[in-house]
Amino acid sequence: MAAAQGAGSSSAGPSGLPGSAPGHSSNSTVVAVWEWQDEFGRWRPYRGNVCSYIEQVIQASQQKGRRSGSGLVSSIPLGRADPVLAPYVIDIPSLTQFRQDTGTMRAVRRHVFPGDSAAGQGIVWEWQNDEGGWSPYEMNVCVFLEQARATNHQRVDLGPLGYNYEVDFVAQVQTNKTTRFRRSVQRRLDAPYPVTTSLAPLHTGVGCSCQQCWPNSGTGPITTRYRHSMINFPNSSTAHQVSGRTASVSSSSVGFVPYNKPTLTGARSTPRLNAQSTLVLQQAGGPSTGLSASNGVSAPNLPIKMLKPSKLNQALAATPTEPEAVVKKYLEELKGTPADEDCIICMEKLSSPSGYSDTCESSTIRPEAVGRLTSCQHSFHMLCMLAMYSNGNKDGSLQCPSCKTIYGEKTGTQPKGKMEISTFPQSLPGHKDCGTIQIVYHISRGIQGPEHPNPGMPYTARGFPRYCYLPDNEKGRKVLELLKVAWKRRLIFTVGTSNTTGESNTVVWNEIHHKTEMDSNLSGHGYPDPNYLDNVLAELAAQGVTEDCLGQ
Repeated sequence: MAAAQGAGSSSAGPSGLPGSAPGHSSNSTVVAVWEWQDEFGRWRPYRGNVCSYIEQVIQASQQKGRRSGSGLVSSIPLGRADPVLAPYVIDIPSLTQFRQDTGTMRAVRRHVFPGDSAAGQGIVWEWQNDEGGWSPYEMNVCVFLEQARATNHQRVDLGPLGYNYEVDFVAQVQTNKTTRFRRSVQRRLDAPYPVTTSLAPLHTGVGCSCQQCWPNSGTGPITTRYRHSMINFPNSSTAHQVSGRTASVSSSSVGFVPYNKPTLTGARSTPRLNAQSTLVLQQAGGPSTGLSASNGVSAPNLPIKMLKPSKLNQALAATPTEPEAVVKKYLEELKGTPADEDCIICMEKLSSPSGYSDTCESSTIRPEAVGRLTSCQHSFHMLCMLAMYSNGNKDGSLQCPSCKTIYGEKTGTQPKGKMEISTFPQSLPGHKDCGTIQIVYHISRGIQGPEHPNPGMPYTARGFPRYCYLPDNEKGRKVLELLKVAWKRRLIFTVGTSNTTGESNTVVWNEIHHKTEMDSNLSGHGYPDPNYLDNVLAELAAQGVTEDCLGQ
């Protein structure tokens, strides 16, 4: 049950406590805080050093633009501020955070706060999550709590800010006003957020409802682009991920990383019911014996028999496809003079050689060669696509950096294990007309392979088995079939670093969300949630898992 819910931007406060609307301060000094929006619509602050880097890049670009009359920077690679964020780029014109290896996009925003506020002093308030880690509140809530503490309030109600919680400063606990569930809170000193003089959006003209025109957003449409760093371009296995549940909660150490899933301790949310049916999907390379259910389900496991070798087994057994051959398979080389446009990978003109000709060499692809993807028709330097592919998972598939179209069959780095499926008659909240599908994932510790961050080193598997739930209706069964495909393609889990515990070399969720509770959605982990099935279908599609995959 994650405690933090979105706090919006209200300036209301407890009795006697002044409001703290971001961007409005009597103090002459203000600081800038950048935040990204998780899948539940909640805003999560980047850390102070990352915000400082973003502000420095924008300020340097403004100064250069005033001198030369050129446009401002439009893309900011966050890996230059923190190596953990190497997959992420902020696109300033759309105020979007883009994850380069998966195509996931998140809204971002910029707020300013008084220099003497919690943000200006580097004070962060956090609540303790299920795994014992610490998750930061939204920054305007941190400011609110620090004001309350400074004015000697012993207890404050976070209701005006959108939280269903009270915070007791004396006991250092947060209490859910509905369930009375209590969590510890703490006050931590971190790097101060950067001082800024920019209070208004950078662009001018009539305000609209776009993200650029949101109140106190300090960015706007910018025309030129910034070269993305392709050096040490990580695949999804190296990105910082979080093991466990699906709710978006952030640890204090990496509160800015999208997809935060705290660890599930399986027994808590597992119903002890008689199963009507049970299936087991074995991950390629996993043990061949069936598993007896560990949650009181008594029906026997029915292994799924493959009539012919799966595509995944064939792919794993085959010699890896040469990177040049993959690029040439999906890109048609253009003849003649390329269009007068940028390659969005290196940000150089297509009429110029690839910006990565100094870091990526090929005996068969020339630096000036330009190719067009055969389906979506987007064009790039072929050497840039080679660099992107060579620094990724090298599974024989390509993903268009522009529209995210996937070419070939995308596979992941999920360790071997089993996917167990059963059904029972109890209904999920919001789905009273049907029973429930239960998915149990089993993965054990092992040794990392060549596709993992540290080949040859052990990895751990905390919180397994993991229990997940779907409604047993038409759409739920469709999601289930697609999850089976994603499991066989090794896309549901990966090996990385846990966001909540900080443990590295451990099995963590990838970017396909699951519901790990049946009967409570206060945390975002359970039901009712009328949008969940549509959201997970979209996440599956972003990984190349669609209805077209069924029956193959």
